[in-house]
Amino acid sequence: MAKEHKKISALEIFKRAVFITIGSVLMGVSLELFLVPNDVIDGGITGISIMVSELTHLPLGLFIFILNIPFLFIGFKQIGKTFAVSTLYGIAVMSITTQLLHHVHAFTEEKLLAVLFGGIILGAGVGLVIRFGGSLDGTEILAILASKKFGMPVGQIIMIVNVFIFVLAGFVFEWNSAMYSMVTYYLATKVMDIVVEGIEESKSVTIISSAYEEIAETIMTRLGRSTTYIQARGGYSREETQMVYCVVSRLEVAKLKAIVHDIDTRAFIAIENVADVQGGGFTKKSIH
Repeated sequence: MAKEHKKISALEIFKRAVFITIGSVLMGVSLELFLVPNDVIDGGITGISIMVSELTHLPLGLFIFILNIPFLFIGFKQIGKTFAVSTLYGIAVMSITTQLLHHVHAFTEEKLLAVLFGGIILGAGVGLVIRFGGSLDGTEILAILASKKFGMPVGQIIMIVNVFIFVLAGFVFEWNSAMYSMVTYYLATKVMDIVVEGIEESKSVTIISSAYEEIAETIMTRLGRSTTYIQARGGYSREETQMVYCVVSRLEVAKLKAIVHDIDTRAFIAIENVADVQGGGFTKKSIH
């Protein structure tokens, strides 16, 4: 039986509201004090809003809010009420921030500095909002729905949409601005990933060896990491065996490889990136 949705506590709502507010304000600051004054745009609905604002000379915040409304309705239907409300609040705060800062002089008129600092602040703001359950751009909602219909990865759809937007930016502004915008978007995406996933990147490791017990015990003793046995069967040999699975920090990967190779030079090791690790006793234990 599926567990019913647990009501969010008042403290959790307050926490989300605070961080979504901070993230939304950061994005507004990035747009009005760094990017827009230097004819550099963001991707997605925000990028379209910037271009429409440039052509009509109407407030940027107005278009950001209006153009995102249809996607908010879709998000409410397809993703959930909490996400839609968090996104609506974030977009409203960002729109108000851009309006309040519209007549404030830009921090810098040096385009490269605007791209670097604007991209970093933009990525940090968007990352905070996503981390706490919202979004600041309807393109992501559109990409999720299109992915279900056409079977394409969400990231690939977002990339195609943004390439089209940056090409349009070349006609609205100039091609140098379009290229600077691409660099800004790339930088913001990388910073956003760091904020959402964290700086300390973990690695999941799967080891196949006949000496699995010795390897598992040595990993626990010398690295202080818990291990798990996974029942497996060889596709060619048809022999039953156990795989050793564990999660380590990226700084421990080299030592783990050395441990395994000291025991079995023919052991199979597969290492993958892990975006987030919670529970399961991941905390490192004392080693000796």
